[in-house]
Amino acid sequence: MAAVTEAPPLAPAPETKPPRKRGRLVPYWLLLPGILWLIVFFALPMIYQASTSVQTGSLEEGYKVTWHFATYWDALSEYWPQFLRSVAYAAAATVLCLLLGYPLAYLIAFRAGRWRNLIMVLVIAPFFTSFLIRTLAWKTILADSGPVVSTLHTLHVLDVTNWLGWTSGDRVLATPLAVVCGLTYNFLPFMILPLYTSLERIDGRLHEAAGDLYAKPWTTFRKVTFPLSMPGVVSGTLLTFIPAAGDYVNAELLGSTDTRMIGNVIQTQFLRILDYPTAAALSFILMAAILLMVTIYIRKSGTEDLV
Repeated sequence: MAAVTEAPPLAPAPETKPPRKRGRLVPYWLLLPGILWLIVFFALPMIYQASTSVQTGSLEEGYKVTWHFATYWDALSEYWPQFLRSVAYAAAATVLCLLLGYPLAYLIAFRAGRWRNLIMVLVIAPFFTSFLIRTLAWKTILADSGPVVSTLHTLHVLDVTNWLGWTSGDRVLATPLAVVCGLTYNFLPFMILPLYTSLERIDGRLHEAAGDLYAKPWTTFRKVTFPLSMPGVVSGTLLTFIPAAGDYVNAELLGSTDTRMIGNVIQTQFLRILDYPTAAALSFILMAAILLMVTIYIRKSGTEDLV
């Protein structure tokens, strides 16, 4: 009989060490700088402004926290026209940005070809200069003796805008139209970039499938392109409306006392009148109003996938 050789013993399995607790804490350590930044530069100023809004007193005597919540009602009852004007101007600028930005974003995403990078540079080119300089440039563009006003006057466009209350006489500066034009120009890139990102993600084969099903171009856009680009539409409108509603530079440089927005009122209360409780109350009212409108808008838009 052949000798039976025993198989060599199996090597012991390597011991698996339990994960160290230090490794589990690495993500939290990485988040710590951002959390501290938010606490120091966002949470603490918010708390300070909240306490300021319920104070009473004067700059000479000093302010004390007396929980005077009537400041909110007094500020809202006195400056509600500026609140409505800010929302109206911001909404008008957002709609104009969407109407101007969507075709351009569509062109960049699907038709630009080798010119895509150049067009994108032109879109973000306004960011290369100061916000203040860009707004001041519109004072020259919309000057009373400039070509824009003369062209609008020749085409009788000013007659229509005067009837709508957007302009006054033969002037465009110091009117609501000038403020909305400034807001539209300054915040247009914030609309184009999210739209382009959303449109670029659309699979081109979906357009081909729609064509194979004999869908016309408008039907393809309405049934395929626009619904799939809704995350970009929502993101772009939010990035445009929110800063436009609180803006004060355009109304200050391109408008008049009749076109003052709530941002101008807050600036005046903080820096000129030195009524800090009213200014803080106005800031919180504006923030609460925008937060409410944004929440309703996101729920009604039917999309949670924001770019």
